[in-house]
Amino acid sequence: MSEAHELTLGQLAASFSARTLSPGELIDALLARIKAVEPQVQAWETLDEEGALRAAGVAADRIARGEARPLEGLPLGIKDIFYTSGLRTTAGFAPFGEHVPTYDAAPVARLREAGAMVLGKTVTTQFALVDPPKTRNPWNSERTPGGSSSGSAAAVAARMAPAALGSQTAGSVLRPAAYCGVVGFKPSFGRISRFGVVPLAWSLDHVGMMARTVEDVALLYRHLTGYDPRDPGSLGEEDPPMAGGGGDAPRLALVVDFLERSEGEVRAHAVEVAKGLRSAGAMVAEVSLPEDFDLIWAVQQTVMRGEIGEVHRDLHARHAGDYAPNIRATVEVGQLVPAQDYLRAQRLRGRVRRRVVEGLEGFDAYLTPTVSNTAPVAATTGDPRFQAVWTLLGLPSITLPSGLSGERLPFGIQLTGGPLQDEALLGLAAWCEGVLEPVGAPLP
Repeated sequence: MSEAHELTLGQLAASFSARTLSPGELIDALLARIKAVEPQVQAWETLDEEGALRAAGVAADRIARGEARPLEGLPLGIKDIFYTSGLRTTAGFAPFGEHVPTYDAAPVARLREAGAMVLGKTVTTQFALVDPPKTRNPWNSERTPGGSSSGSAAAVAARMAPAALGSQTAGSVLRPAAYCGVVGFKPSFGRISRFGVVPLAWSLDHVGMMARTVEDVALLYRHLTGYDPRDPGSLGEEDPPMAGGGGDAPRLALVVDFLERSEGEVRAHAVEVAKGLRSAGAMVAEVSLPEDFDLIWAVQQTVMRGEIGEVHRDLHARHAGDYAPNIRATVEVGQLVPAQDYLRAQRLRGRVRRRVVEGLEGFDAYLTPTVSNTAPVAATTGDPRFQAVWTLLGLPSITLPSGLSGERLPFGIQLTGGPLQDEALLGLAAWCEGVLEPVGAPLP
């Protein structure tokens, strides 16, 4: 059997059930792994070694009694903007350095109720925006892991945690997942409660997750969803039925607007991936976005800046000097966005969403590169445009690791489904995952 730190959530659950591995042994293995690679990667803000070992003991007892819950004993990294009871939550902001919540964020509470354990809090860029983090990409320490769920992606890629929670307001789940070579999933807006998650922009914030397989993100997704009246954006609807057959080869719309804006190596790789999917039986046709890409990006930026300016108005007034340069500038610019511009952007957003959804007629998902480039230098968090388009529209998106560049940096492909077609998207992503070559691990 593989070393414990290399196992996926599904493999770990099977090992616990077969009694070939205990939750305590797993925590010991992960802590040893963290000791070995964390100095290079710097993915963790706060480790909860004692809490994880205590929770592992409880999990072992439940497994021994035959009372295991679906996620019993599975340890997770939690992005440091999610409240965790008794464990500090800093949001990367110095004035919050000793903030210890008395309750769990709704996603954390749901995972704990299903038996999962919190291994620790992963590094976030400050308030989950764009100022570069201390975390480094496990594939190359001179490259960014992406932002803002930097620590979550790096921890999963470096085999320090089998899975982690993140958040996405523009591209902060899928971009770091792609740069670090793991699976990242951003469900439809409203699918997962954001109660207890430090906000950035009300109408754009999404909870997402990262793991090493589609099966694992699907497992977490099913235990995270559900209506929560404490989140005004929370939805109660069930996933509508998929139009096509659930296990059939997918019908994919390859979006040329994204190819045209990609660097050459990324563009060539995406075309090769499309060819491979066709050879495996998928229908792949080139399409153009029904709205101008740059208009969609401008709408997203207007909405995001306006909302960030208002969300941070009071805190910025008290602590402007503690803000990192990029988020401080965003807050200050956002406070100058005229109300009529914000409202016009929201009206355009509705029109764009309708037309983009209509463009999926006859297809199961849009297919694009996840990012326009491979991981750039660590002084940036990378290009968020390719993910932000779908975040603006609230559509479910997933990134799959799809190969390595000539510099041995991960490529990712992005699949985006129709409104609330989260389960269907996970199903077709699993089909695509079976066609793609695995990228492996970045560190020995």
